[in-house]
Amino acid sequence: MGSYQYKTLEHPAKQVLLKERKSKFFGYAFPLKSESESKSLLTELRKKHPNANHICYAWRLGLKEQKYRAYDDGEPKNTAGMPIYGQIQSFGLTNILVAVVRIFGGTKLGASGLITAYRTTAKHVLESSAIIEAYALVCITITFDYPQMEPVMRILKRSDAILNSRQSAVRCTLEITLAEHKTAQTTNALQTIPGLCLEVKTV
Repeated sequence: MGSYQYKTLEHPAKQVLLKERKSKFFGYAFPLKSESESKSLLTELRKKHPNANHICYAWRLGLKEQKYRAYDDGEPKNTAGMPIYGQIQSFGLTNILVAVVRIFGGTKLGASGLITAYRTTAKHVLESSAIIEAYALVCITITFDYPQMEPVMRILKRSDAILNSRQSAVRCTLEITLAEHKTAQTTNALQTIPGLCLEVKTV
């Protein structure tokens, strides 16, 4: 897999349930775009499970510069969040949130029992997920004179770019999304057009 490719989820996974000594562990997995989105998803899980004793989770974001968080939500340190995160690593995923909701059944599991329960629930939900290979994307803003519209559009059509916005006037501005591995070839072609300006940002 190239440095511009990564594995993530195509869509949210279906809930899975693990029962261990009367405790219930509900597993969830979501594709994730930002840390703020993880907070919204976790808020929804708390609404769905108002009687939950713990909602433990891990997420990972990014491709070249990855960041992650693992959270135990009151369980003994490193018995929940890190076992969940370990499964994200094991499946080679990024841009993902995995959460496990625990409803306590009255019997303590001990540290090793908790680690096994959270790890197994995370494994089961990822095994049932639709995992896809995706491409890193960039956003390019292109500014040029109106007479250059035809050659610009011809280049963009060859690159399979997605047109996000278009402003046509004496000076035109296009905003496109493009697979990162096609960026160099596309920008090199665009820069042969006189007077054209480019701004490239990672999505």
